[in-house]
Amino acid sequence: MSFRTRRVIFITPFYMLFEFFLLKYIFMLFCPLDNLVILGLVVIIGLLRLVPLFLEAKKSTVFTRFMATVDGIWMWASVMFLIDIIIIYVLSLFIRLSAEVNMCLLAIVPLLGIYNYYKAHKLVVNEKTLKLDNLSRDINIVQMSDVHFGSVRHKKIIRQIVDKLKELENTCEIAIISGDLADGSSVVEEDDFLAFKEVYMPVVFTPGNHDFYMGIESVFKACRKAGIIVLDNESMEFECLNIYGLRFSFDDRDIPEFDKSLVKDGFVNIINYHVPYYWKDFSRIGFDIQLSGHTHGGQFYPVLNIANIIFKYNMGLFKDSLGHYLHVTTGVGSMDTPMRWGTDSELVILKLKKN
Repeated sequence: MSFRTRRVIFITPFYMLFEFFLLKYIFMLFCPLDNLVILGLVVIIGLLRLVPLFLEAKKSTVFTRFMATVDGIWMWASVMFLIDIIIIYVLSLFIRLSAEVNMCLLAIVPLLGIYNYYKAHKLVVNEKTLKLDNLSRDINIVQMSDVHFGSVRHKKIIRQIVDKLKELENTCEIAIISGDLADGSSVVEEDDFLAFKEVYMPVVFTPGNHDFYMGIESVFKACRKAGIIVLDNESMEFECLNIYGLRFSFDDRDIPEFDKSLVKDGFVNIINYHVPYYWKDFSRIGFDIQLSGHTHGGQFYPVLNIANIIFKYNMGLFKDSLGHYLHVTTGVGSMDTPMRWGTDSELVILKLKKN
């Protein structure tokens, strides 16, 4: 049983308890429902979460993916409704709110939901410029992370990425995926990434934490069949670049030792590491650029504000006193809930220019 499965099973009873009181309070604003009716609704919500969890691990289907998507959207809506109810409660301490006013305040959530859903599915291309002293010539890299191919975002997101990469082939020379190509919410079939064969520039991938949840070998197999270069604690040379892919270590996977032997003289040294950790250490031993993701930038408000506190480098481009860079992308896909607000679903062109 994967870490993700154990986590969902453990959280679900608490999530259902939360949903019971959330729904009870929402209906109390208009027409109170019997506890048994609310309990029935909560059971449906629990099934929306648990049924895809087990069935998608064996075979991904349109029906179970639809259930997972509905669950993800409702999970986001629950957070927003909670905030809405707190606002209604605070306002009601000072003024009397009519049922019509309460309805208008609650209607903000579905309106925001339309925008959040649109934002999560609109893939944009952003650009950043990195100036380097040891660069022999200018070169453009496409970085992406956190595709989260799975129950909520399936083959359409692969198609979307491939179409964008094909548009960028005239201006970019290599694409790098910084982990979490797979979400771990559904099985990865051998042909799931085949669309990447249409991309003529090299595509490099280093695994993140989610890639391991359904079995890393199935992800690697699908990547290799699609022509994606897997760098799993190994390096490759491309033009003037030395690219080292460091897998994300967790649970019983120890962090590999990294030292100056990983960097090469005469190259711009890039480390592809899923999480924005150890940047100072990587910079100190000579890596010019660290490419990371993982954070999603917080994905949507108000989680975005929390992520800015949790992660020192939550999203964006950072430069240290040695002239070395860290870039943290907000990712392409979305984890659990297909919603974004305040962040982009992005591919990032990193323009490496000689200083």
